Amino acid sequence: MKKQQFVVVGLGRFGSSLAKELIALGYEVLGIDKNDEVVQEMSQVLTHVVVADCTDEEALRSLGIRNFDCGVVAIGDDIQASIMSAILLKDSGMKKVVAKALSELHGRVLEKVGVDQVVYPERDMGIRVANQLVSPNLLDYIELSKDYTIAEMAVPKRLNGKSLQDIDLRVRFGCSVVAINKPQGVIIAPSASDVLTEKDVIVVIGTNGQIEEFEKEVIR
Repeated sequence: MKKQQFVVVGLGRFGSSLAKELIALGYEVLGIDKNDEVVQEMSQVLTHVVVADCTDEEALRSLGIRNFDCGVVAIGDDIQASIMSAILLKDSGMKKVVAKALSELHGRVLEKVGVDQVVYPERDMGIRVANQLVSPNLLDYIELSKDYTIAEMAVPKRLNGKSLQDIDLRVRFGCSVVAINKPQGVIIAPSASDVLTEKDVIVVIGTNGQIEEFEKEVIR
């Protein structure tokens, strides 16, 4: 089976971190940046790295970007270059284009030009860290949409030995446990009879309000 190929435009902190992780996961990555020093630094890490102007249609076409499965516009501080790059990647016929947005307005523009997925790294990380600071048992927090959240929570001592049926999340709060991470392994789609221990981590999905109520009433 052909290995998926990604192109990452902009190798700043976000772009380089993303590109390195894709490489670590076993994918091929072409990195593009206008800074020669950055390209030299990443040349030993990524599959291919080139110095190019990401707003130059001919330059991008010569790199064969239309043959890549997914393009990520990770430009950090030049909104105009970000939008132009996204347009060029979409126009090339690339299957999927993801772009980093610096603000809600920037994100709306990216959506208007056809970007398949807009990400807000700084905003999302701020939300996650804030929730972790006020909720010691909350290990991770990801907004799936403006209404739905998936949260990773450490099981407190008072839930030790209780089954999911005992807690009855779905009836009491409307949310669901989709996985239990135990020291001996992960249980995906656990049953009502599965028992929690203090060392477990549960993954819960629900609306923002449901998650907040469950965390306040049961986890804290």
